[in-house]
Amino acid sequence: MASGSTSEPLDRIDKQKGQNLGAVQPKLEPFLPRKDHNPRELKSWAKRTGFVSIFSGETTSTSFREHDKKSDIGGLDLEKDLERNGSSSPKIEIDPVLGRARNRGLEIEPGLGSKHGLQKDGAEPILGEKFEERKIDLNGNGDRNGNGHGVAGTSTLGIQQKKEDENVESVVAIEEYQDGEEPGGQWPTMNCGLKDNPVPLIYYGLQHYLSLAGSLILIPLIIVPAMGGTDKDTATVISTMLLVSGITTILHSYFGTRLPLVQGSSFVYLAPALVIVNSQEYRNLTEHKFRHIMRELQGAIIVGSIFQSILGFSGLMSRLLRFINPVVVASTVAAVGLAFFSYGFPQAGSCVEISLPQILLLLIFTLYLRGISVLGHRVFRIYAVPLSIIIIWAYAFFLTAGGAYSYKGCSSNIPSSNILTDACIKHAYTMKHCRTDVSNAWRTAEWVRIPYPLQWGIPIFHLRTSIIMIVVSLVASVDSVGTYHSASLRSGSKPPTPGIVSRGIGLEGFCSVVAGLWGSGTGSTTLTENVHTIDITKVASRKAVQLGAAFLILFSFVGKVGAVLASIPQALAAATLCFMWALIVALGLLTLQYSQPSNFRNITIVGVSLFLGLSIPTYFQQYQPKSSLILPSYFVPFSAASSGPFHTGSRQLDFSMNALLSLNMVVTLLVAFVLDNTVPGSREERGVYIWSTSEDVVADPSSLSDYSLPSKVAPYFRW
Repeated sequence: MASGSTSEPLDRIDKQKGQNLGAVQPKLEPFLPRKDHNPRELKSWAKRTGFVSIFSGETTSTSFREHDKKSDIGGLDLEKDLERNGSSSPKIEIDPVLGRARNRGLEIEPGLGSKHGLQKDGAEPILGEKFEERKIDLNGNGDRNGNGHGVAGTSTLGIQQKKEDENVESVVAIEEYQDGEEPGGQWPTMNCGLKDNPVPLIYYGLQHYLSLAGSLILIPLIIVPAMGGTDKDTATVISTMLLVSGITTILHSYFGTRLPLVQGSSFVYLAPALVIVNSQEYRNLTEHKFRHIMRELQGAIIVGSIFQSILGFSGLMSRLLRFINPVVVASTVAAVGLAFFSYGFPQAGSCVEISLPQILLLLIFTLYLRGISVLGHRVFRIYAVPLSIIIIWAYAFFLTAGGAYSYKGCSSNIPSSNILTDACIKHAYTMKHCRTDVSNAWRTAEWVRIPYPLQWGIPIFHLRTSIIMIVVSLVASVDSVGTYHSASLRSGSKPPTPGIVSRGIGLEGFCSVVAGLWGSGTGSTTLTENVHTIDITKVASRKAVQLGAAFLILFSFVGKVGAVLASIPQALAAATLCFMWALIVALGLLTLQYSQPSNFRNITIVGVSLFLGLSIPTYFQQYQPKSSLILPSYFVPFSAASSGPFHTGSRQLDFSMNALLSLNMVVTLLVAFVLDNTVPGSREERGVYIWSTSEDVVADPSSLSDYSLPSKVAPYFRW
């Protein structure tokens, strides 16, 4: 290496002696690689210069630190250093704290080598360059030492090179995050802000709800058949859900948090509803089974929702926020999606030729084609669910019309219980789940039908089911807290105050009371998928969400709309839900970005919570139901309420405890809540949610104007 760093660099340096090195740009010469390179020279050079690898645990000597202090205090004198060392080879010194090479001005010149970090003459790699670049990004102070002070004698060439590097990095960032995801935890720019009124308001309103289609319409396709309802009942429940979702979304946008969040039937309430439906007390009913179970669910939802309203409007929720942090929210929301792993593909697998293409098409649209724009809109990413359903539904129609599910002597219109031929009994399940003409909802549904309160009868109230829904309302509240925080940041607003969060939770409880009175089968909460919808549509307009909600109310009055949606084959619906539940798991784990996701404390709590949240319910679910009626395999995990191992002598309490401990999300919330609030950890380590305070409002009254209630209503909510 000595031959590559001798007299020629010294001659140029002597000519510049007495001048300010930071104001003179040295002449650049072309890079000529050495042909007589000896691999052993790197080792000898390291010995001669005292180089220590940054991956080594060794510390540097005192002489290095003293030398570094002199150069930092008195400025950089390259000539004296060269004369003192008796060699023209630069000396790289190791910072004893950072464990890497210090940048010594022109001793390591980023501008004199190639862009790959090679010096001009010696072609020696600058090992510390990439690490110094990273230091700038982390500190954000633009200096190479990470101490907030510039280096004396930094050359103009270095500054120019830094600007060129920044330009190159910005171009790469644009290419890398072209699909809307930005680096550094920064949210992408919204096309429409919270208070904006975009010109194609109808388009943006419908777009918002079409991206949430899977969450809004598919729950009745699961719960109504499990309750023994007919195709007409399924169509009626879908219309009721559309109406309730529209009403509650408008209420929340005016009197809740006022964020652009769609309210609807949440998957949080689906699992406990299935537990109640499949319990021994209800699964053997024969007369008016659907109406009886629906009234039971209505009573339980109303009681649990009243508890949630009291929790919010009393202000108690604002006190509980200090115990609800990203680690708790991430674990709980992820458990909501994982709760249906035993239902997803076992149900979709009944018709693999339909379910597999549906799952593959959803993955292609959302992952492989997510960056493709049509007329400036990410069509495949935004409308992945409705587009894939339409395509596969048409494909299933051609299969049905072509006779793929037609069997000699068998009719799909005959109930399976009335089929006597063994050959037809074997094919009855396939025909029911795969054919597109088995539903008679279109023939039986009315053109105009307005859902009304208590349409299924007077709700039935029991302590056992009410306790279940009270606990589930707490899970829904934790889910909504995480959604409020994420949606506020993505909408470009400041985080709400604890009082605003508490107000939103209280109104969600009121909205679930509305859902219970109308009889939608589940409670109404803020959909977790709202965060994903705002991300992909880049629309956070409150007016657009309100207009879309008005369209939902209008569609709910047309009975044939619910009938069309009720005709979706069950295998197709189950395949779509497999993707939706996986998306909820991903959105839940995404909440860890507000904490330190690589921290051992946090990942351990999340891992233990999720594992026990899956394992403990499995223990309760292994007790086989004591019933002569054999349940489908995908419903067995939801049948532990009547036959679980919890026995206290009180049938009401036994039912509630066995049901709650068989729910994955309840166990996960309990474990994560206890661990996160008892295991020591700093606020930064835990990633505690930062909410706005009353001091922020006093300092800047307009900072929280996005959450202000209408002037005529605000005086009634001052308390």
